[in-house]
Amino acid sequence: TRVEQGMPYYLRFVERFPNIRDLARAPESEVLKLWEGLGYYTRARNLHAAAKHIADNPGAQFPDTYASIRALKGVGDYTAAAIASFAFGLPYAVVDGNVFRVLSRFFGLDIPVDTTAGRKTYWELAQQLLDPELPGDYNQAIMDFGAVQCTPRQPLCGDCPLAAHCTARAQDIVRLLPVKSKQLMKRERLLLYGVFNLS
Repeated sequence: TRVEQGMPYYLRFVERFPNIRDLARAPESEVLKLWEGLGYYTRARNLHAAAKHIADNPGAQFPDTYASIRALKGVGDYTAAAIASFAFGLPYAVVDGNVFRVLSRFFGLDIPVDTTAGRKTYWELAQQLLDPELPGDYNQAIMDFGAVQCTPRQPLCGDCPLAAHCTARAQDIVRLLPVKSKQLMKRERLLLYGVFNLS
């Protein structure tokens, strides 16, 4: 979801639930109503469950370690790394589609991003490149770079500040990266139909 799409939802959500206890005490139906229109309703349910879990603990403090964040219901590696780095300055690399694309093109990596080995390779590389002093800023920068500059189609290679060092650009393979093992199968279909006027 783009920021401009999600921002009104976010503002309404935090206005109604300014803290974890308020969210935890709310009926699920109200949480889902405020979420309505965003889709992915499992995320709303998981967020509500996580708030209840946190509110049940003494002090009702949001967890501040990667492992404890990752243990919350519905939180995976990506979300845990994002929260850990943005909220707490912890050195965990965020790897999303934008990061896969930037790393794949810059380093000329053709290992499929949708395989276990590929995800591990990209995560390890992202972790090595991460600025441990400013992990949140670094993560935000590389994600934004992929979203705005190194886009999936029609990347802005002509005015890219990394162009001189980009392997994909040097080898003219930008459009081929990143690689996915499960490419979409396109099938041609022939449809015949008729219109009958019975008047």
